[in-house]
Amino acid sequence: MAGGTGGGETIMATREFAAHEAHAHAAPQGFIRKWVFSLDHKVIGLQYYFLALTAVLVGMTLSLLMRIHLIWPNVHLPLFGDIKPETYVTLVTMHGTIMVFFVLTTAPQGGFGNYFLPIQIGAADMAFPVLNMLSFWVTFLAFVVMLGAFFVPGGAPLHGWTGYPPLSAVPTAGPGEGPGADMWIISIALFCIGALMSALNFITTTLDMRAKGMSMMRMPLTCWAWFITAILGLLAFGVLFSAGLLLLLDRNAGTSFYVPLTVFSGQIVAHKGGSPLLWQHLFWFFGHPEVYIAILPAMGLCSQLVSVFSRKPIFGYKAMVYAMLSIGLLGFMVWGHHMFMSGMSPYSAFAFSIMTMAIGVPSAIKTFNWLGTLWGGRIRLASPMLFAIGFVSLFVSGGISGPFLAQPTLDIPLHDTAFVTGHFHLIMGVASIFGIFAATYYWFPKMFGRMMNESLARWHFWLTFVGTYCIFMPMHYAGMAGQPRRYSQFTELHYLEKLIPLNAFITFAAFVTIAAQLLFVFNLFWSMKYGKKASDNPWEATTLEWTTATPPPHDNFGGHTPVVYNGPYEYSVPGAPRDYVMQTDPTMVAAH
Repeated sequence: MAGGTGGGETIMATREFAAHEAHAHAAPQGFIRKWVFSLDHKVIGLQYYFLALTAVLVGMTLSLLMRIHLIWPNVHLPLFGDIKPETYVTLVTMHGTIMVFFVLTTAPQGGFGNYFLPIQIGAADMAFPVLNMLSFWVTFLAFVVMLGAFFVPGGAPLHGWTGYPPLSAVPTAGPGEGPGADMWIISIALFCIGALMSALNFITTTLDMRAKGMSMMRMPLTCWAWFITAILGLLAFGVLFSAGLLLLLDRNAGTSFYVPLTVFSGQIVAHKGGSPLLWQHLFWFFGHPEVYIAILPAMGLCSQLVSVFSRKPIFGYKAMVYAMLSIGLLGFMVWGHHMFMSGMSPYSAFAFSIMTMAIGVPSAIKTFNWLGTLWGGRIRLASPMLFAIGFVSLFVSGGISGPFLAQPTLDIPLHDTAFVTGHFHLIMGVASIFGIFAATYYWFPKMFGRMMNESLARWHFWLTFVGTYCIFMPMHYAGMAGQPRRYSQFTELHYLEKLIPLNAFITFAAFVTIAAQLLFVFNLFWSMKYGKKASDNPWEATTLEWTTATPPPHDNFGGHTPVVYNGPYEYSVPGAPRDYVMQTDPTMVAAH
C-alpha cells in the first residue's frame, strides 16, 4: 500500500518539478532565444511545421519534373536542362526520401505533436525542453545535408528511397553513388538521432506530465496517437540508424555487411560474404512501422475532428485506443511483405501474409467507428471536417489494395509496378497530407489568433481531393497492365504504348493538383496577417487547448494548471447548458 502511495507521490513530484522547470525557463526576450534556439514547445512545433512546408514544396517540384519527363522525355527544361534516365532515378530517390522523412514524419508528429500534446494534457511544456530544441536542429541539419547531396560531384544518389545494396553500397556502382550517397546516408542517420530524442520526449511528457484528473483514458485520441507514434519511432529509428551506419562502413571502411562477392562493370569488387537481404530486413523492419508513424497522428486527428464537427461523442473511444495500440504492435510483424520477391521461404511469406491481413482488422474498426460517429450527427462541413472525411476516403481507397499486395501470389506480378506506387501514395502519402491540412485548418485559429479563409479552403479541398484520385487511381490500372516503376521513359516500349494517354492524363491531373496547393500556401500566409480575428474556441470543442488564451501564453495556461473533470468528447450531453461540456467543467450532479 505504502509503495503505491510512494509511486503516486513520485509522479506528483515529477509533475511539480517539470512544471517548475517550465516556469524556470521564463519567457525569452531576445529574438534568437525566442524564435531560433527556442525552448518553447509551441515555437519548436512551428519550426518543424515550416521545415515540413519547405520540404513538401521541394518534394512536389521533384515529382512534377518526374511527371513531365515521363510524358515528354526529350523536352529541354529551363533551369533543369535535359533530364537523363539517371537524373530521373535521382528524382525518384530524392522525392521519396524527402517526402517520407521530412514531410510525413516531421509535420504530424514534430509539428502538431510538439505544439499541442502538452496543451492537450494540461502541461506547461514538454518534459525536456532543451532536448526538444536539439531534436529540431538535428532534423534541420539532416534536411540541409540531404539537399546538399544535389550539389556535390556526381550529384544526388539514384539507389531509390529504400537504398538497396549493392547499388547503394559500392561507390562506383553508378552516377550519384559517390559523395551524394554518403550525404544521403548521413542525413538519414542525423534524422534518426533527432527522431529518437523527440520520441523519448513525447513518451515522458505523456506519462509524467498530465494535469490533475487527466487519466490516460481521458486523453484526446490525438494524444494517444502521438504517444503510440513516439513508441514506434523509439523502436524503429534505432534499427534504421544502425543499418545506415553499417552501410556507411561498407562504402568507406572496406567492410562487407551487405556486399557479396560480385562483379561491377566487369571488375570483381573487393568484398565478399555480405548479404544484400540483411539491408532489406533491417530497412523494412523500420520501413513498415514508418508507414504507421506517418498515418497514426492523422488517424488520431481524424477521430477528433469527426467528433467535434458531428457534435457527438466519438463512437467507441476505448476501441479506438486499443485499435491504435494493435496497429502499433502488428506494424512490427509485417515487414516481410515488402520482400515477397526476394526468394524468401514460402512459409515465411505465408506468415507475413497472415499478419498483414490481420493488421487490416484494427484499421477497419477505426473506419467503422468514424462512420458510426458521423451517423446521425449534426454535421458541420467546415474545412477541417472536409479534410477529415477526405482522409477517411483516401485511407479506405488506398487500404483496399493492401490485401491484394498481402498475397504473395498476387504481389509477385504486381511488385515493382505502378500498382504499388498508387497504393502507398493513397494510403500513406496523400492520406497523411490530408491529415496535415485538416490539422492546419483546425488549429490555425489557436496558433495564430485568426481564421483561415473558408472559401479558399473549400476550393483547395475539392481540387486536391479530386486531383488526388485522378493521379493515383489510374496508376493501379497502369500497374495491372504491366507498367513498371522507376522506368525513366516508356514511350518507346511497344507493349506500353496504349498506356501513354493514361500517363498524360495523370500528368495533367498532377499539374492541376500542384497548382491547387498554391491556394493553400497563399491562404496560410495571408490569413496570418489579414484573417478574421478568432475567438478562444471557434469550433466549440471541449479539449484543453480551447480553454486557454489565443495564441496560448508562454506556459500555456497563464500560471494556473487546469483540473480535468470530463472526457474529451462530451458533446450533446443531456441536461447540459450547451451542446458541449469542456474537459475542465466541474462534473454536474444528476438532478435525481
